[in-house]
Amino acid sequence: MSSRRSEALAFSLVTGINHAMARLVGIWDSIGIMEEQRVERMETVKKHIEGLLNDMIIEEEALKHRIRANIITFQKQLDTLCLEMSMDPNKMEEGLTVLQIEKNLRLRVEVLTKEKGERLKELHGLQQEDKELCVELCVTPYYIPTGSMPSRTQLQELREHIQTLSEEKKSRAKVFSGLREDIRKLMEEMGHEPETSLEKESVGHDEDIFLLTHENIKALKLLLSQMEVKKESLTNTLAELKEQSMCLWNRLDALEQDCNVFQESVQGTLSDQITQWQGEVDRLTDLQKTRLEDVIEKVRQELVTFWDKCNLGPEQREPFNAHFCDNNFTEELLALHDAALLKVKNYYDQVKPLLEALQRWEKYWALFQDFEKKAYDPNRFSNRGGALLKEAKEKVKVQKMLPKLEEELKKGVEAWEKDQGSAFLVQGRRVMTYISSQWEEYKQQRDKEKSERAALQTSKKGEMTTPFKTPTKRAHGGINGPTPNKIRKKTPSQLTRVRSSSTFIRVPSSKPPLSQVQMQKMRPLESSSSQRTPLLECNSTERKQPVDISYADFTSALSKKTSDAVFNSTAKDPTF
Repeated sequence: MSSRRSEALAFSLVTGINHAMARLVGIWDSIGIMEEQRVERMETVKKHIEGLLNDMIIEEEALKHRIRANIITFQKQLDTLCLEMSMDPNKMEEGLTVLQIEKNLRLRVEVLTKEKGERLKELHGLQQEDKELCVELCVTPYYIPTGSMPSRTQLQELREHIQTLSEEKKSRAKVFSGLREDIRKLMEEMGHEPETSLEKESVGHDEDIFLLTHENIKALKLLLSQMEVKKESLTNTLAELKEQSMCLWNRLDALEQDCNVFQESVQGTLSDQITQWQGEVDRLTDLQKTRLEDVIEKVRQELVTFWDKCNLGPEQREPFNAHFCDNNFTEELLALHDAALLKVKNYYDQVKPLLEALQRWEKYWALFQDFEKKAYDPNRFSNRGGALLKEAKEKVKVQKMLPKLEEELKKGVEAWEKDQGSAFLVQGRRVMTYISSQWEEYKQQRDKEKSERAALQTSKKGEMTTPFKTPTKRAHGGINGPTPNKIRKKTPSQLTRVRSSSTFIRVPSSKPPLSQVQMQKMRPLESSSSQRTPLLECNSTERKQPVDISYADFTSALSKKTSDAVFNSTAKDPTF
């Protein structure tokens, strides 16, 4: 369509020129211009038109060359920008005219040039921020070569780097603030005045005085740990002074009201409190010197108390006996007693877990002995409400706990002795020897009780078989007493209980001793009762010397008889 319009315009241009020439010829004819003059005038018109067209052609040719030059220039600039900005090379569409190509390249160059300026401006701002953060945190800045154009990826990484540093700055600032606050509080609690430059800066209120570096954080942490150690030392010193004061108050029989008044009056920092308590200790020490005899006697009482707590035997107490019995009450003697008391207190603190374990064993050992004594009490079978079954369950529990406690105590003692390099003694004996001796003493006591019961049964049999006179007349039963049927008709208040071992026979309370026939009827019952084996009565009585024996060894052979005795007795109780 556009080509047709240009052709029509060219045709109208030729037509216009033809019309113009025709008018000129008409004018010339009317004027009477001769032929030669017409030719000259027509040549002038031709030259003018040709010159005008040539000028236009030259201008258009120049425009054409300028557009081609611009295309080359823009293409070079575009390639350079793409290279600097790390972008892919520009690709032109096919089939475009020179003018379209020049326009596209020009617009593309303008866009990239603008983006380049924005990148450089953003880079400058980001680098400035990064530099400030790196100086504060003492870290290396993000590296971008000087004078180079950052890519979009580099700018994004730089933003992330700055974000990370900002978060790190906040974190470190929080750590710095916390450390300085803790140091400040510790110094205030202790009453410590800053001495070094670091201490002075750490308690100052200038937040920007420290660079947020790892080295400064380490320095503040070290200072904080030193302050904590110093506070702990002061706290221990204060606790020791308080303990000394309490000890001296007890020794000097100070009034509790006076002690409370002094404790309430102690105020201020740790240093101030230490000064006040130290003054009280000095005052009490001077007062103690005037009452040495009473003080030493109280120390001796406390010393004996701790000896008993630690289960120390006579051999372990022997080295101090000379001082313990010394009646020359001097400060040197008091110092010796204090040293001995401190030593036994430290020993008590070391062996306290072992002593507690031993106390648990002794508790169950006492329960075990109590259950064994109850096993020989016939009155327990008259209990109601399931007490006997409950007792049996508790006894089983005790029997299971004793070997466990012995094993735990044995392992604990072995570990302690290995760690301390010395023996743990109970009343001068090794702990397992002490436990074995308890079992052996218990066995010997049972053997003794068994012999006594056997002798008592023998004496009763002898008394019951001795002849006796028969009364000539009885108020209710005649010569030989009432018949069995009559006995059954007696009321409970008229009957008494006669025990032969563990067997009970009911007879009239008003009757004389049993006859020979009745004695013969009783003997089978006595025999069956005397043949009953007491609980845990199986070990031989030949061994008299203590030997190492554990709970498991002692009861392994007795478990069957123990269970049979308990449950057979339970079966006889109507409650079950």
